[in-house]
Amino acid sequence: MKGTNHGPGDGANGLAMTGEQRFLAACRLEPVDATPVWYMRQAGRGIPEYEAMRDRYGVLGIARTPELAARASVLPVAAYGVDAAVMYADVMLPTGPMGVDFDLTAQGPVLSAPVRSAGDVARLRVYEPDEDLGFAMEAIRIARRELSGKQALIGIAGGPFTLAAYLVEGRATRDQAAARAFMYAEPAAWHDLLGRLAEVGRRYLAAQVRAGAQAIQVFDTWAGVLSPADYEAYVLPHAARLLEGARGVPAIHYVSGGASLVELLVRAGAGIVGVDARVPLAGTWGRLGRGVGIQGNLDGARVLAGREPAEAGARRVLDEAAGRPGHIFNLGHGIVPGTDPALLAHLAAYVHEESARRREAAGAAGGAGATMEVSP
Repeated sequence: MKGTNHGPGDGANGLAMTGEQRFLAACRLEPVDATPVWYMRQAGRGIPEYEAMRDRYGVLGIARTPELAARASVLPVAAYGVDAAVMYADVMLPTGPMGVDFDLTAQGPVLSAPVRSAGDVARLRVYEPDEDLGFAMEAIRIARRELSGKQALIGIAGGPFTLAAYLVEGRATRDQAAARAFMYAEPAAWHDLLGRLAEVGRRYLAAQVRAGAQAIQVFDTWAGVLSPADYEAYVLPHAARLLEGARGVPAIHYVSGGASLVELLVRAGAGIVGVDARVPLAGTWGRLGRGVGIQGNLDGARVLAGREPAEAGARRVLDEAAGRPGHIFNLGHGIVPGTDPALLAHLAAYVHEESARRREAAGAAGGAGATMEVSP
């Protein structure tokens, strides 16, 4: 198997690249020795040490303590054998210094005073994250030192629609009806709200990159409730402004149920589109073309179901990816609560080994340097 051996690598799996090299090369649509793997929600799911931390300090207590946040971020690397760590930070974190009073519950964020008028929006403060969220930047610096170049580090931010939905709804909801009604009824206030969130998010991402984040994932989870026309009119300019903060590093943009929006996510500035398990990889690549990477998209319930369903699903995902440059393996909407950590570790190793085997077979069939690539 061909690879670039510039670091410690994953010798136990016979792989030549480090996780950091593998992940970042895939983000750049470059050849890799195996498909890189990480799991959304991996920082904070299924690891006993993390659960003990959460029970003692709470989610916000961990996020606001650099040493704890860094520890929660890097724990999954050893536990699951993934190629990248993702920073432990709830997407609501940047809204606190804006003047939003919220609590994190098992059902999601709950606000004491939702945003319901233009006056409420006008009171939201735009600030400098290096000052007000300095603890998050220090956590990134600590995590980078602990990873020592073996795995990549992904920074995060909430997408503008999702944050606006939480602020208007006051809690997590299924359809964001109150947020959408506000969007239609008060378009000027809506754009003011998303403009403030996007500007804070842009500064927040830029600060993360300066602190050492090597890639960014934007979670605009709930934007999938919008039609393409509404997304373009009410969200796209703000998403583009937010993603300006990720300049210089790869940007992954994820929307749950966002099959109809993928072209718009690319227009906003995403180099990699995250898709959930309902979105076909091959068809999406056919729409987007070769110049975009795709992250996804195994249904997390398959891992919950056991080894055989997880392996079968992983093979199907690799079949659809067909060796195209720019594929990052992930779970459709993250780790499902109750999933066996040992199965997550097995899955990461299986994807590495199976994808490496396929690359070797394609190289043997097509000559040195051949890739198993299928035109979209």
